[in-house]
Amino acid sequence: MKTRLVHQNYNVTDLGRSLAFYEEALGLTEQRRKTASDGSFILVYVGNEKADFQVELTWLRDHPQPYDIGEEEFHTAVRVDDMEEAHALHEMMGCICFENHDMGIYFIKDPDGYWIEILPENE
Repeated sequence: MKTRLVHQNYNVTDLGRSLAFYEEALGLTEQRRKTASDGSFILVYVGNEKADFQVELTWLRDHPQPYDIGEEEFHTAVRVDDMEEAHALHEMMGCICFENHDMGIYFIKDPDGYWIEILPENE
């Protein structure tokens, strides 16, 4: 059996805000969308041309409260080709939540509190 990772799901409270964040912070744009016929949910898959892997942003009509994401001991990692440029952008956006200078990495937090690790391309 061969497997291939295809997407990571994040439940979001404000789909528009999340789409704007992922596009600005990571250059991920909407690839496809599925809307329930009764309007109870919307799934939007964001990604880019560099990888087949996508992030699935799930909006649920009947879940208006913030999501409990526990102790934030999980994350998705993204490689960037220019750490200085990425860091400057994320610093300007105010979304850097943790830096590990010894390892040369840092984490950003999306509007719903999910952590994303930023790694240099050459690691």
